[in-house]
Amino acid sequence: MNDERTLKIREIAKELLSKGEIAVFIGYGKGTYNGKARPIFVRTPEEADKLIFDSTCSNNLVTYLKFPAVRDEGVVGIVVKGCDAKALVGLIRESQLMREQVRIVAVTCEGVVADDGQLQLRCQYCDVANPTFYDFLVGSPVEDQKPRDFSGLLEKYETMSVEERWEFWQSQFERCTSCEAGREACPLGCCTLRIAARRMIDSFYNTSPMQGDLDSST
Repeated sequence: MNDERTLKIREIAKELLSKGEIAVFIGYGKGTYNGKARPIFVRTPEEADKLIFDSTCSNNLVTYLKFPAVRDEGVVGIVVKGCDAKALVGLIRESQLMREQVRIVAVTCEGVVADDGQLQLRCQYCDVANPTFYDFLVGSPVEDQKPRDFSGLLEKYETMSVEERWEFWQSQFERCTSCEAGREACPLGCCTLRIAARRMIDSFYNTSPMQGDLDSST
């Protein structure tokens, strides 16, 4: 658990907190579900020893930066993978976060694993294993990144007829419970009330829930 990246992240967090350069540090800690890491908030140098980084650090911690309660604490230190940094850039571009409000600890990443222990699909096509947006860079460069080519994945759907595609989307929407978890997990979802919420769409159109699903997913 105490590999080079974990130790370096702890060192940086302790230094930033000790100097008062940040009010809180958002990183990963040991979880209780299936051996997976979980997000943790560190506010003292002593708590920094709880920080870890390994292949189970799947969550995009940038999600927490969209909440005013987090930003109001002061300058925030945060651990990001290359893919997470894209969301961070998006928040700054949209003026949801000022660059000086955050200290970025970017980590090189060979990919994170799913519950079955296999490399997540998104990581198999990653082109940002070596982050380029950071204040501190942790980890050795990752080599032999796979070209970002989705042609093999898309071929199955491109050969479907219109009817087959419609059946596919129906099967996907049947799994939806309108829980809004996707909105909450989205690091760029800064709206407090989403006009495209399914119930509102249904009332506007006075049609089937499927119409609401289609509109709220666009």
